[in-house]
Order: sequence, then structure tokens, then C-alpha cells
Amino acid sequence: HLVVKTARGTGEVMVVLVINGKGIPNAEKLVEMLDDYIYNLPPSEDGVEYSLESVVLSICKGKNGNLPGSVMGEELITIAGKPVIREQAGGLEFEISPLSFYQVNPVQTEILYGKAIEFAGLTGKEKVIDAYCGIGTIGMAAAGKAGSVIGVEVNRDAVRDAVTNAKRNNMKNITFYNEDAGEFMVKMAAQGETADVVFMDPPRAGSDEAFLSSLLQLSPKRVVYISCNPVTQARDLKYLTSHGYRVERCQPVDMFPWTYHIENIVALVQKIR
Repeated sequence: HLVVKTARGTGEVMVVLVINGKGIPNAEKLVEMLDDYIYNLPPSEDGVEYSLESVVLSICKGKNGNLPGSVMGEELITIAGKPVIREQAGGLEFEISPLSFYQVNPVQTEILYGKAIEFAGLTGKEKVIDAYCGIGTIGMAAAGKAGSVIGVEVNRDAVRDAVTNAKRNNMKNITFYNEDAGEFMVKMAAQGETADVVFMDPPRAGSDEAFLSSLLQLSPKRVVYISCNPVTQARDLKYLTSHGYRVERCQPVDMFPWTYHIENIVALVQKIR
């Protein structure tokens, strides 16, 4: 497999070669060809010039060598440049590593996250949880409008990027944890802690009942659910709306032009008892 990550805000490009060995022949020549090709690309519509900043090998060993839900293996070897690239969006700067998730449509990503923050109704006092936080994009976008933010993510590479990104953007009111989000929220509820708002942006499979029940235990006043699969989102919303929440607002965002795929944002609030 070949994975190419391009940062629209900086023009930095990462090429990840997914292989089943320890190396590739003529690696230096390949890097030289890639560098020449990318250097000669025309600038983006915003005038950003592209540059090859990272070439990485992702090692897969047999059928079980891949990470769950990914074509890539866990072992990474940087053969040229840096192990990360930098992206700029919404006035923030992010480091992105090979195994970290970042939305593929950067223009619409700013619209998506902007609308999600709007749905959260933040006033500057709220305690916010960013579940499935990835590299911290949503949580960091919310941090400037909230009292405090907790990001929770099971992917340790993404959490490492998130911590770096918070430091890079000088954010003091956001903390990241490398844990299962559902288990983390259960522990919070057991310790008598609360949250005002929970952002959740799960993978295509949606959330499982264990996570949703942990959300109910924490009992936030407001939930903002972002989904790339409205089918599993509808399933999860059925559970939440039958357990004390109601849908307040809904907004689809076209992240994948010329396909039937969309991202969908739903704001839920606690029902008045």
C-alpha cells in the first residue's frame, strides 16, 4: 500500500510505503525521485508550495501484522526526513505522524469543527471531554472557548501527537490520556466527577454500548456526536434518545465530494425530567 499525507496549510508531504519486509531496494533513488516530483508540483490554490518532508516504511508481517482497522503495521522506519509533518488549520498548528488520523478534506474540516464547536454552546466555563480525540484537533479547537478540556484516545501515537500539539500551541487548559474513552468516563463517574460537554467522533463502526452506557453514567448536559457513518450514528442515537437525551440539532457536512459519503454532526441535550 501507499499512503500520502499532504498538509494544506504548510505544503508538507509525507509518503508512507506499507511493505512486508525490513527495507526496500534503491531507497535513496526512490526518495530522490519523489522529492523531484513533489518539488515540481504547482503551488496550491492558496499559493502554498509542496515539499517532501517525510518518507516512512510501515512494516506488516503476515495477515495479522496490520493494526486493527488499518492497512498499516505498527513498526515504522523513517528513511528520509522527519517522522512527522506539520499542518495548520483554524489558527492552530498540528503535528501528524503516520499512524495518526487527520481528516482528508482540510477545507471542510475547518467548517466541520467550527460547526461542532457551535453546537457545543461553550461559554468559557465548561468542563469538556473529547472522546476518540485523535491528535487533539476538536479538543484544541474547543479549548479556547471552554474552561478545561480532557482528550481521551486509545491510539498512543495519536496521544503523543496531541500532547506535542497542545505544547506547540501553548494550551494550558487541555490534558490528554491514552486510555479507552468508555473506561475512562466510567472511572470519572465512579469518582464523582462530571463533565458539561462530551464530543464524540468514533470510527465508522460507531460506538459500542459499553461506551454509550459510560456516557450515561457521566451524564453530560450536552453531547456533540460527529460521525462519518450516519447509519451507525442513527443506531447510537436511538440508544441515547431512549436513555434521557433528545436531538436538538443536526448538520451534515460534505467531506467527500463526488461520493455518497458525508460527515454528520448531531447535538444532543438532556431531556427535562
